Amino acid sequence: MAGPAQEVAGAAKAPEPGVTGRAGAVTQRPARRARWLRAAACTAAAIAAIAAYARLSGTYPVNSDGANIVLMSWDMLHGNLLLHAWWMSDVSFYTTELPEYMLIDAIRGLSPDVTHIAAGLTYTLVLVLTVLLARGRAAAGDGPARVLISAGIMLAPQLGVGIFVLLLSVGHIGTAVPALAVWLILDRARPRWYIPVITAVLLAWAMVADTLVLVVAIVPLALVALFRAVRRPAPGGEPAAAASLRSAWYELSLAAAAVAAVGLSWLAQQAIHAAGGYTLHQVPFSLVAPARLGVHAAATGDSLLALFGANFGGLHSGAAAAFAVLHLAGLALVAWALARTIRRFTSCGLIDQVLAVAIVLNLVMYLFSSFSSGVLNGREIALVLPFGAALAARSLAPRLRGASPRGTSLRGTSPRGAGPARMLLAVLTGTALAGSVACLGYELAQPVSPPANTRLAAWLQARHLTSGLSGYWQASVVTVGTGGRVTIRAVTTAGGGLVPYRWEARSPWYDPRTRYANFVVLQNQPGFFNEWQPAAAARATFGAPAQIFRTGPYTVLVWKQNLLPALHEWAVRTGTAGTSVTSYRFGPPMPSARGPLPLMPGSLVPGVPAPGDPVTRSASGTGRPG
Repeated sequence: MAGPAQEVAGAAKAPEPGVTGRAGAVTQRPARRARWLRAAACTAAAIAAIAAYARLSGTYPVNSDGANIVLMSWDMLHGNLLLHAWWMSDVSFYTTELPEYMLIDAIRGLSPDVTHIAAGLTYTLVLVLTVLLARGRAAAGDGPARVLISAGIMLAPQLGVGIFVLLLSVGHIGTAVPALAVWLILDRARPRWYIPVITAVLLAWAMVADTLVLVVAIVPLALVALFRAVRRPAPGGEPAAAASLRSAWYELSLAAAAVAAVGLSWLAQQAIHAAGGYTLHQVPFSLVAPARLGVHAAATGDSLLALFGANFGGLHSGAAAAFAVLHLAGLALVAWALARTIRRFTSCGLIDQVLAVAIVLNLVMYLFSSFSSGVLNGREIALVLPFGAALAARSLAPRLRGASPRGTSLRGTSPRGAGPARMLLAVLTGTALAGSVACLGYELAQPVSPPANTRLAAWLQARHLTSGLSGYWQASVVTVGTGGRVTIRAVTTAGGGLVPYRWEARSPWYDPRTRYANFVVLQNQPGFFNEWQPAAAARATFGAPAQIFRTGPYTVLVWKQNLLPALHEWAVRTGTAGTSVTSYRFGPPMPSARGPLPLMPGSLVPGVPAPGDPVTRSASGTGRPG
């Protein structure tokens, strides 16, 4: 028992009533203030990143791919949530980019700027999620290095084709958002029964938007989960088979979740179709002939270099070439990390294994398929960039301080080689980060490019030509660029005439009972995104035009009647009318692997006279369209 002296001493030390509460409150205030300041700083940084990447996207002109996504989201915003009567491409983006575009449409209105703002928002989300995944549950001292490695690899997409693939074309980079979210959950959460359920729902949600999820997320997760389940040792004292199954319940549940995601996605798509929703084209997947494999291997290499900002094709300045050289450091880091993960695969963690398998599968699919037909198709492997950046950070950052990644061992590493390897890693990391920061500043100083065919849109609007037809790349970008004041609908050739182009288009656009079109725009400017000259097909479908205008590279054929009845008749004659979408070729063809490509920002902006510039005009039959 305590004596009287101890009781008195204890009483003397006891705080007065209320003092502890006041001291705790005083202590909590700085901590709460620090949390609010961190939250405000992160919010400001995110807003700045969105603005920076939207500005960077603006260095490349919007084309009809992005414009069609704007038109879809605009239709959804105005009540057509299931996109009834829409012919989509082979990717719907229904649960990923389209909701994002809807939100921006509601604030910005029908404008080409929506494409750039959405690109900035998407890339910022991908960058943030990549950095969070890279950081993981980092050991003390690893966190900053992981952040710097991942950010250094992704910070500055390359001007030209890099911007097209990552910040302009509504390709597959947005699919990285749900995929990275799934990996982040699996990395941070404890094994619980509901984690596989959440995984299945998120993967199904992503697959409704993009079937590439099957290659970059679902199959890798299923393979890795089964691999880990098979290799998990059974607890001692129990029958091996039963004990292994019990101990591997989480891995087996993740494999089952991956399979369930495919079924859930199929059910969701069937429900959308049954409710009268959009029509989706089949993915045009085919294996390449062995004789063409060398060409496709070169295209794969070009695409990979462009993805990491190190493509040297089409560069027109010493600064751009210097930045391409510096960006090679980021690609080297990812290659190093991938090789290291494959070599130590059995001792790596779940997420590192999934990232490595996903990268390999995506590259193999690209190399051996028709997708690798040109460098602009690098969007098909866009997820290699964030996955590679996260893997590089998780695998290599511990080596900067001589430690090993969580769950791995550095046994077998020669002390003699550890120092030089660490030094090389530090040099590559510093080069990638410094190069990306300098490159981003340089790129943000470049001028903004107006949407493709901007002056054509102004020329048509000034002459009250408000409803017409043209090729895919000339059509929707003018519609969105004018805020709908001039509408041009895409057509293509079939049977020697013109028919509706059922690729990212809506069937009511071509209904002669409710719509009107009285001109056709041709373009004789060379280039994949420019040239479209089916003059003979236009005459065969609609007859001789009443007037012919020539302005810059454009020829505008004008008739005095609505062209849509004749367009419908030709579609019926050639068997391409109605809802059948397989009677002729759909989707804009990509350039060949080594052909000339519009890689620089200004190459899509035709030098067309402004509305007040001279125009050549001829009557019907007096001149042949150029």
